[in-house]
Amino acid sequence: MLSSKYNVFILALISGISLALAWPTYGFPLLLFVAFIPLLLAEYQLRHAEGKRKGLKIFALSYLSFFIWNLVTTSWLRFADLFGASFAVLVNSALMALLFLVYHTYAKRQSQNRSLLFLVALWISFEKLHLIWEFSWPWLNLGNGFSDYITWIQWYEYTGTFGGTLWVWILNVLIFKAVLSYQNAPSKKIIKSTVIKSAVLLLVPIGISFAIYKSYSHEGEAIDVIVLQPNIDPYSEKYNMSNLKFSDLLKNISEKKLTDSTDFIIAPETFFAESVRLPQFKNSLLKSNLQQFIKAHPNLNLLTGISFIDTFNDPNLIKKETNQYSEDLWYDDYNAAIMLNASETVQQYNKSRLVVGIENFPYQDVLKPLIGDFMIDLGGTVAMKTTQDYRGVFTSSNSRFRAAPIICYESVYGEFVTGYVRNNANFLTIITNDAWWNETQGHKQHLSYARLRAIETRRDIARSANTGISAIINAKGDITSHLEYGEKGALSGQVITNDKITFYVLAGDYIARISFFVLVFVSLIGFFRREKQKF
Repeated sequence: MLSSKYNVFILALISGISLALAWPTYGFPLLLFVAFIPLLLAEYQLRHAEGKRKGLKIFALSYLSFFIWNLVTTSWLRFADLFGASFAVLVNSALMALLFLVYHTYAKRQSQNRSLLFLVALWISFEKLHLIWEFSWPWLNLGNGFSDYITWIQWYEYTGTFGGTLWVWILNVLIFKAVLSYQNAPSKKIIKSTVIKSAVLLLVPIGISFAIYKSYSHEGEAIDVIVLQPNIDPYSEKYNMSNLKFSDLLKNISEKKLTDSTDFIIAPETFFAESVRLPQFKNSLLKSNLQQFIKAHPNLNLLTGISFIDTFNDPNLIKKETNQYSEDLWYDDYNAAIMLNASETVQQYNKSRLVVGIENFPYQDVLKPLIGDFMIDLGGTVAMKTTQDYRGVFTSSNSRFRAAPIICYESVYGEFVTGYVRNNANFLTIITNDAWWNETQGHKQHLSYARLRAIETRRDIARSANTGISAIINAKGDITSHLEYGEKGALSGQVITNDKITFYVLAGDYIARISFFVLVFVSLIGFFRREKQKF
């Protein structure tokens, strides 16, 4: 028999490894339903053991579990920037470990049931925080863990990914409580009851999901799309080529697939990477070249990523994200999507959910005086990007097709994406550049998460990625066609419009909001009423 010290260490290791092995796109998400149990047992054992510095031990053990999870699943960030990857892994692990320390502190004074309710509400509230604060990093929100098993989670159209998070925690809590009961009073009845309850809680949602998957369909118009994958190396080529050369590249790649029935050509994020002065674009040679190309195909809509810059010397125009050239010269930098068609009106949307450190400087008022103008380089240009509050939707020249121009990292945010649908988008586009992380899990996970947005909104997706994986995804989350990573070319296919609104689009992250109120309520009870553990 191992000593208690090594028992809790091994339990923490098991939790970390289980979480890591459950994650897409290489793992099996069934492990998520038991992954937290070893760590909960370790916390319980330490809480009831003799000794000092229990809080520090809980934090250290939790940190070990979450460090393994973060390191295995997101260490691909190192290919862009080692410091940025280290910061993401170390800090996110610490935040997760802090949750368990808070739970430990609460559980010392409260009943087991109330403490576990507190933990679940605390975790879900933390995941919501990771979606809205300036240090946002929701990559490991638990509901994302089922993105490769879409036949299990068709009910995300009602709950969003927080339904998955709640599902994971319900099973973990149920089995953990059963283990404690069995340790105190071994009984076959406990085992039988737990197996039955766990099977019901696991299989019923999966069964409902399968039924939805098999029966789901929607009526809409077919849109003929061409998705481009230029496969340009962002480290050596992308920012060293002129926009006019990229314009020629766009035409050359498209021509092999382009027909008179083509409705959309979709090119990736910052396809035109050479920053264009925003007021000058309407009279630029680039726009003229693109418009000439479109005139040869009157039904065509061209949706592409582009970098814009807008300089000014009026201090009254300064925004939160404005950058400074010199003492009296400022500029706004836009990671934008534009759409051009026969109308010659340029529709523009500016990326608004930004990558921490490269595209935004979090909490400038606090951090800038301490560390100066510091930005983490995770690839691309290092400057604050100017955003917009409104989720813009692009309307085709025939006014029947309305595209959501989702840019890269924005596709990880479920409630954020519903904003496009509420603004009448009847299909989604995702334009991205996933080349920064080489042939790793990064681009695979990013594609996989897009499938969640299709289910939540019941919208088909046309996804253009610079190096891949470019794909067409239907409203059930199936990847119907794709180009392999690193393959240069164009993908042609159809997406079907949908004008119906899902419950999740209407309600958003209501599970997270309810969890926050539960957290506040249970916290107040814990403050005014102090109870001891039953075990």
